[in-house]
Amino acid sequence: MTRTRLMLAVALAAAPALLSAQDFNVTPPNSPEQRPAFEGQTRAPVIDQGVELQQEIIAEGLSNPWGMDQLPDGSWLVTERAGTLRSVSTEGVLSDPIKGLPEVDARGQGGLLDVLIAEDFAKTRRVWWSYAEPRGNGKNATAVATGVLSPDRTELEDVQLIFQQQPAWSSTAHFGSRLAFDREGALFITTGERSQREPRQLAQDVSTTLGKVVRIDPMGGPASGNPTIEGALPEIWSYGHRNPQSAALGPDGALWTVEHGPRGGDELNRPEAGLNYGWPVVTYGEEYSGSPIGQGITAESEFEQPLYYWDPVIAPSGMAFYEGELFSDWQGSVLIGGLAGQALVRLELDGTRVTGEARYLQGQGRVRDVDVAQDGSVIILTDSGDGVMLRLKPGR
Repeated sequence: MTRTRLMLAVALAAAPALLSAQDFNVTPPNSPEQRPAFEGQTRAPVIDQGVELQQEIIAEGLSNPWGMDQLPDGSWLVTERAGTLRSVSTEGVLSDPIKGLPEVDARGQGGLLDVLIAEDFAKTRRVWWSYAEPRGNGKNATAVATGVLSPDRTELEDVQLIFQQQPAWSSTAHFGSRLAFDREGALFITTGERSQREPRQLAQDVSTTLGKVVRIDPMGGPASGNPTIEGALPEIWSYGHRNPQSAALGPDGALWTVEHGPRGGDELNRPEAGLNYGWPVVTYGEEYSGSPIGQGITAESEFEQPLYYWDPVIAPSGMAFYEGELFSDWQGSVLIGGLAGQALVRLELDGTRVTGEARYLQGQGRVRDVDVAQDGSVIILTDSGDGVMLRLKPGR
């Protein structure tokens, strides 16, 4: 495809296609009988009406891009779900597929998923990636591998498998799969509970890694400092999750996640060591059929409440905290990709309390990943067979 560049200022409040960006809180919930546990847990006040953004296409023609991370020279590594990893130069030129990746199971929601580079990449050239690993007989599971990117960026060498979700399941959904380093250098991995009614129960089973946040050494094995949970695998950090596809380390040094709820009930969490976040026993949501999940309850004392939830859902994917210099009013905000919401979602925070929500680019496409570039611009990936890598800056 011929590569183009497009520069335009978009008045987000005025564009007819973006009308719902100002009206999202008037949409009725799927579960109107459910009530939040505390004030402000859902439907925070709408903010940023009339904000203008400048958009620039960095690269296009990406095949269902899923994850990205910026290299020290300003270029990017981008995954494509079918199983290819590419570099994107500072001029927006896509490389050929990088060789050396293991086989992926790209059925349904599976494939090549997140990517993360080492903080000392300039010295080590080490990269991590997550993917749906085929396990035979139609079964698969989330896995994470690491390798060294060759100096010419054409191949991954010294590839090592460092994490395999257990047990494998015959499912093509709910792999989770976001990666984030903590300040001690340990690697957080989010895992889904594989969607089906039987394996979803294993989100509560700490002898498995379905529906968990795990924390490992970057070269494999449980990280030091993990919680002690009775009967649990030592790599488990927290449990009772559904399908966390958004994860980022916050300015407070803690891991924050957003996970897909069912029909209603996407959750913003700050997973703490050893705690249980309730799925599928408690949830702000219902089955896609409209019937209750379990007993249809939203809270019990032994389970943690989400900091915030959405009903209807945004279908979250990708997440970053804004700490750049271009958007002065966005400092400390959470930026989240919306798939079903087809928007970039911004949450303002006061500590762990959400105080406002904005949605940008409403209706322009499914936002699969979000990152903040070295220059403070916001980078998003749109999820389609002709996906786009887009740079956002303040409008002029």
